[in-house]
Amino acid sequence: MVTKERFAQGMTLQEYVDHMSINRERFVEALEETTIEGPETTLLDRMGAVRKVMVISEDWCGTCLAQVPFVAKLIEGKPDVELRLFPRDANPDLMDQYLKQGLYRSIPVFAFFDEHMNEVARFLEQRPG
Repeated sequence: MVTKERFAQGMTLQEYVDHMSINRERFVEALEETTIEGPETTLLDRMGAVRKVMVISEDWCGTCLAQVPFVAKLIEGKPDVELRLFPRDANPDLMDQYLKQGLYRSIPVFAFFDEHMNEVARFLEQRPG
């Protein structure tokens, strides 16, 4: 279970970008180019009362590079939704709660929580959509 206290230990988007040692330029470029349009604009509303989004990622992962900017843009401009990013390899306690098929530390992981830290949705190796 992810607690509010554990969630708060994650990095903000800017801290994650500052922490990156691989693919930083490509990630920033993807953030700048990503747009949310059409039915995607109501995605969070369709999930329910999302207030916190946890992302488990790594800067060397191409799938993360392609999908994390979408989720970052999805919550951009939503002051009532908080995003925290956790590098997979430095956070095995979190990663082990989201194993693919109970075995694999696949990333990215996107977990969406309500205000009480009840999980309302999760996506492994794919972005919501």
